[in-house]
Amino acid sequence: MRPSPVLVWWLAMRPRTIWASVAPVIVGTALAWSQTQTLLVLPALFALLGAILIQVATNLHNDVADFERGADTPDRLGPPRATQMGWLSGSQVRRGAFLCFGLAFLCGIYLVWHGGWPIVGIGIASLIAGWAYTGGPRPIAYSPTGEFFVWLFFGLAAVGGSYYLQTFSFDAAAFVAASMMGLFGAGIITVNNTRDIGTDERVGKRTLAVVLGRRRIEAVYALELFAPFALLPLLALVADRGWSLALPLLILPAIVAQVGRFRREPAGPGFNELLARTAKLQLVFCLLLSAGLIL
Repeated sequence: MRPSPVLVWWLAMRPRTIWASVAPVIVGTALAWSQTQTLLVLPALFALLGAILIQVATNLHNDVADFERGADTPDRLGPPRATQMGWLSGSQVRRGAFLCFGLAFLCGIYLVWHGGWPIVGIGIASLIAGWAYTGGPRPIAYSPTGEFFVWLFFGLAAVGGSYYLQTFSFDAAAFVAASMMGLFGAGIITVNNTRDIGTDERVGKRTLAVVLGRRRIEAVYALELFAPFALLPLLALVADRGWSLALPLLILPAIVAQVGRFRREPAGPGFNELLARTAKLQLVFCLLLSAGLIL
């Protein structure tokens, strides 16, 4: 049964992973507030909206690009894709993607006016990376570098850019916090690509999961989820915070359980829930970390 038009577009945007773009902006803004005791509301809101729009645009572009490259086969294990299912035409999805890229660019105009040339670099690089994730002759998503680019743009660029918009600076604390969020974001991609190892191998996608294989990618996923906790003492040191930064440890048992389930989960649709849960854990970590920073 074909979903309603609104639901079709909602599913195409992949809402279960949108938190990956929200969490870094929250952390960057909270870190800035902890140091300045000031919140610049409009830059924070435009940064948040721009980050969401770039992710939605990237997801939509991925929807149509993977289908056209033959990567979205009928035996794929992930959630249904709008182009593959015939719910939307490729041209419709592509127009939706470029509309979101365009709206993100408009958000960027205000952010550049506020933050200057450093934001120009971050914004242009983010837009290009969003398109290049599945676009161009050598898409990022078809190489082993996907996790690195997620760390770079959903961590360093998103947290660092949000922090810069509030403080007009970038320091060691922003880098450590950015690395934390980038690692969680990379974990989301790792779950996605581990689920698709079988189908990706058949269509020539050389993701990190394909290159390393199931056993070694389990170690990568564990590192991505545990490393942010290991970085908490360093963040407390460089951000000059106290025991409040231990708050994220409250979800460490859930992280242990998540890593264990990832190791035990057989290849199949169960990975879709693992992916959504990784994004939720990132959001909870983000909120606890932000609370620890501002307390």
